[in-house]
Amino acid sequence: MKRVVLTAAVVIGLAPAAWAQEALYEKANSPEYKQKFVGMIGRGIVNVATCPIDLLVNTVNETKSGPPLIGTLAGVAKGAGCTTLRALSGAVDLLTFWAPNFNGIPVSYSYENCLAPEGREAAMMTHAEPAPAPVASPGWFGTPAPEPKPAKKTYTK
Repeated sequence: MKRVVLTAAVVIGLAPAAWAQEALYEKANSPEYKQKFVGMIGRGIVNVATCPIDLLVNTVNETKSGPPLIGTLAGVAKGAGCTTLRALSGAVDLLTFWAPNFNGIPVSYSYENCLAPEGREAAMMTHAEPAPAPVASPGWFGTPAPEPKPAKKTYTK
């Protein structure tokens, strides 16, 4: 019973943190100086403190989605890149929060993909035109794909 109560408390406690992080990112991009000032300090602290999470999340996700060794190596590389980008973004925010017309270098607050757009950009992307239907892809090294063979006719008595 204690375990269930503790788990519920942790989940309830972390839910507002996600909303607070989104609010910090919105404040950091505000044109109003007071909101930007506080938002950039908060976003910088969050990004510097949580940058190692990118390494873990990307390694696990790529290992699950790809071949065992290749997926793991791709996840480590992607995670290391996102960890570095998030740490540098946080450091820039902490060093330049005082600059009047500079809102830092924002990264996504999603740990799935540090370069994913957030806010208005994501909304614009979701309402974009659908992609055209795929055409037959060429074979190896640009050679034409082989023609599909017609199905064999079977005769029964």
